[in-house]
Amino acid sequence: MPQHRSYTTSVASVYPHYVTKAGKKSRTKDEVNQIICWLTGYSPEQLRSQLENDVDFQTFFTDAPAMDSNRCLITGVVCGVRVEEAEEPLLREIRYLDELVDELAKDMAMEKILRG
Repeated sequence: MPQHRSYTTSVASVYPHYVTKAGKKSRTKDEVNQIICWLTGYSPEQLRSQLENDVDFQTFFTDAPAMDSNRCLITGVVCGVRVEEAEEPLLREIRYLDELVDELAKDMAMEKILRG
């Protein structure tokens, strides 16, 4: 079975779209970084390195130091699919990130986004 094309897409190529989407609601690049670091366990420096090295989503999530255990609380619809129902684990992780960015762009409070 062929891999989903998202797996081989570089995170750095999508990252500016995350920042732009969040910025439309006056949210910041730092807030985008905060949710990515919360989800994956990357430090800000490690995140910067991943972006600079142009890693793909598969590598990005495989190498993530500590996926947050509360990510299973993330629910919603991305691309017409409920994120919590994505069958492939890697696709679910990508959709979790997409949903977090959507929540940021909807101007949700950071403590709610980070399931705090």
